[in-house]
Amino acid sequence: MAPVSVLILTLNEEVNLPRCLASLQWSDDVVVLDSFSTDRTLEIARAAGARIVQRRFDNWSAHQNWAVRNISFKHPWVFYIDADEEVTPELAREIERTLGGGDVKEVAFRVRRKDMFWGKWLRFSSMYPIWLMRLFRPEKVHWERLVNPVAVVDGPEGRLREHMVHHSFNKGMQAWLAKHTQYARFEAEEATRLLKSHKLDVAGLFAFGDPVRRRQALKALSVYLPFRPTLRFIYMYLLRGGILDGWAGLTYCRLMAIYEYMIVLNIREMRRRARGESI
Repeated sequence: MAPVSVLILTLNEEVNLPRCLASLQWSDDVVVLDSFSTDRTLEIARAAGARIVQRRFDNWSAHQNWAVRNISFKHPWVFYIDADEEVTPELAREIERTLGGGDVKEVAFRVRRKDMFWGKWLRFSSMYPIWLMRLFRPEKVHWERLVNPVAVVDGPEGRLREHMVHHSFNKGMQAWLAKHTQYARFEAEEATRLLKSHKLDVAGLFAFGDPVRRRQALKALSVYLPFRPTLRFIYMYLLRGGILDGWAGLTYCRLMAIYEYMIVLNIREMRRRARGESI
């Protein structure tokens, strides 16, 4: 057993949770933070021996910040994972090797993820590699942003070589679209706040040695660009090589362009409401 607790956020995840839990047998402290699921999520979690804590979901950063401040984890290290993700055996062994010695100068580690669609790894259209902060000492981290939260770490970070696997479409296309409809609303709120503040991390656009900062700066810049859905499709499908992912890549890039358009429509709606105009 690795000296690591695991945190999983759930809401009606009976389809995804069994595979996720099966990949976590290397931890003896799995905590499911559930937002009052109405399906078999809690039954599945209990059967696997997981601890269950419940809290109403408000937004991602607030939910995760509450978890690290209020849940008593058994171990000083926590690995955060979504229910539609799994830890590969190689990653589990790397975590054990990294932390097994006890003398670790880092307070957090980032992990890459393989995004799957129709049984295929979206090697290019998912804009791999994206480094996600998932292994951390809970007292050294907090998150910002309503959706796709950014981890702020108080101390040195490291990176793990092995991967997680992400099954984002496992609950079906309707569930994926419903989830991203909610994401689009939160992203629009973040974009509207940014437009009001006129803050843009110009230096971050050229921070090639810090891909996390550069990704956030590019996301902020996109708020000011016209034709955002079209530009996102061109960037993902042509410039980042999504065309090499075949039909799955083309479909995924189209879906992400639709998601971008939903964000744009939400921004327009919010700005019209702020001006007292009809929708």
